[in-house]
Amino acid sequence: MPAHPESEQLAAILRALKNRSGLSYEALAKRTDIAGSTLHRYCKGTSVPQDYGSVHRIGTVCGASPDELRSLHRLWALADTARLKENAEDSGKESGKADGEDSGAVDAAVADTAVEAPVTPGPAPARRSRYSVAVAAGAAVLTLGVSAWVLSTNEASSASHDDRVLFSAACRSVVAMGQHDTCVHEVQQLLSDKGADIGVDSDFGPQTLRRVTAFQVFAGLPPNGVVDDATKEALYSSSKVRLNVWSPEKVRQRIRAEFKEAPDKAVAIADCQSFLDPLHILPNTNGTRNWGVFQISDARLRELGGTPRQALDPAWNIGAAKRLWSENHDFHDWPHCERAADAAASPTGRP
Repeated sequence: MPAHPESEQLAAILRALKNRSGLSYEALAKRTDIAGSTLHRYCKGTSVPQDYGSVHRIGTVCGASPDELRSLHRLWALADTARLKENAEDSGKESGKADGEDSGAVDAAVADTAVEAPVTPGPAPARRSRYSVAVAAGAAVLTLGVSAWVLSTNEASSASHDDRVLFSAACRSVVAMGQHDTCVHEVQQLLSDKGADIGVDSDFGPQTLRRVTAFQVFAGLPPNGVVDDATKEALYSSSKVRLNVWSPEKVRQRIRAEFKEAPDKAVAIADCQSFLDPLHILPNTNGTRNWGVFQISDARLRELGGTPRQALDPAWNIGAAKRLWSENHDFHDWPHCERAADAAASPTGRP
């Protein structure tokens, strides 16, 4: 399979970072926990990573700057979208081929049945023939009418897209991390219209990434943080998706009500984890994510029987954190923030 232009650009940057780092493929494989043969394919552009986590690990190990990591995220998004589109087209071709084969088999079966059917003498067949012709003609007219209606509907639908910025020529590709233009401005404005706490500054940074990902969760889309065609369509059409959240004060009150035994420390840990933002989403370098007020990890979420959508509900998230705390009556699930909370509580800055 020939490489996409997007994957070639991604591969070129990965090669440049690898060469700059001075690491061999073997050394890079050990540090990133990615097979050497897989790294070769990524750097040659013949394979696109299934998730951004792999790209991020390579970039981080090779010393990529924040700007370079943002560029890597955007290039990966473009390459991944191209790969998925090609896979869908290939599936469509295979499906069409299969349909054609099935149709031929049906035609052959009909032909065999026609040959074996007994012939009834007399005028009755002629009457049935005229009736069949009339039915066929009526069906043809109906089919043409329906086809014309569908065509006109599709044309009207396409025309209605013309005034939507994200479907304009300027925003033809995906909108992703590191981008700064009118396409990002439109994404941010649409999210803001849905109640999201977001700055409309045309800069696709971490906060926009978090809000896009949260929107995708609520809209039932793959939460990859990349504004592809499905996400664009949902931003315009999903009127029921709202991104209004609890205020920090309400989050703080709920935490104190749940963690009666250690309210101050629980609030301090949640503040450290998410700034008390119910829609805070943190992507990890291994492709997993942490969700919501207490940043419940994907692994913990599975153990608790929850979903990302539930994890973004502050009431559920705080209750889940209390369940984790209740296992040993400690905050071992949040070691970094627990140490920070203990240090803040100490007058000398020491636990």
